Amino acid sequence: MRAAPTLETARLILRPFRESDLEPIAAAATDPETVRYVGGKPATREETWRKLATMPGMWALFGFGYWIVERVGDGAVIGQAGFADFKRDMAPAIEGLPEMGWSFARHAWGQGYASEAGAAALEWADRNLADGEIVAIIDADNSASIRVAEKLGFDRREAAVYRDEPILIFRRRLRLSGGG
Repeated sequence: MRAAPTLETARLILRPFRESDLEPIAAAATDPETVRYVGGKPATREETWRKLATMPGMWALFGFGYWIVERVGDGAVIGQAGFADFKRDMAPAIEGLPEMGWSFARHAWGQGYASEAGAAALEWADRNLADGEIVAIIDADNSASIRVAEKLGFDRREAAVYRDEPILIFRRRLRLSGGG
């Protein structure tokens, strides 16, 4: 079984999920502003736990997944970032492609953490994933995440439909720099 590797940046540690991550991730998931562009409905603590418990399975099934994002200075869990294949029923289809995503607690917004964590995750992907592309789906009104995607090199965007709602798909080619 493949587990998430630990990645480090100047200010962040991206690491595998732990049971103790539930409380800080649940606090963010229950904040209506934090979930505004990702379904719009705050999650319960139980729903958050079920989602967190699936994350190690992404690594086992696909060889990629999400990391917990922890701040170096104080060890605070401030969010999560990584890749998944959620088998989304959407048009055009993105199933089978690594879908990048990030979610951070509101107190961590506006400090460059999403871009820093995303860059570390993409550097890992460029070294470890097969040739192809990575996608990200972002609500057209989520200007902050659109800016992050653009900073991370997602250079193509197209209209799509997910759950009968319009969404944007951003695409980025893998930049192979070595083997797995």
